Amino acid sequence: MLNIRLQRTGKRGQAYFRIIIAEHTKKPKGSVLEILGSYDPHKKELKVEKDRIEYWMSKGAQISPTVNNLLVNQKIWDKPKMESWKPKVKPKGEAPKTEVALQETPVP
Repeated sequence: MLNIRLQRTGKRGQAYFRIIIAEHTKKPKGSVLEILGSYDPHKKELKVEKDRIEYWMSKGAQISPTVNNLLVNQKIWDKPKMESWKPKVKPKGEAPKTEVALQETPVP
C-alpha cells in the first residue's frame, strides 16, 4: 500500500519536511517514489502539487492524517480533518501516587 506522508529533513532545531509518496513498509527516510511538495513549519509555508496528490490518491494511495490536516489548514482542499493523535487516557478511580514509602537502611 502506498502512503502520502511527511519526511523530515534539515538539522536539529531547524526542521523542514517533504511531502512524499512511498510504500508503507519503507522507512520515512528510505526510498521514495515521488516528492509531492514541501512544508516549512517556521514560515508556515506549504508548497504542494495538488494534481499529483489527487493522481496518487486515485491510484489507491492513502494520505496520512497530518498531511491531510496541513492541506485543510492551508485551504488547498476542503475535505474534513482527520484525528492525527489521541491523548493518553488516565484510568479513572485511581488516585495519583504522591506518597513514597521510605525504607530505613541499617547503619553499621
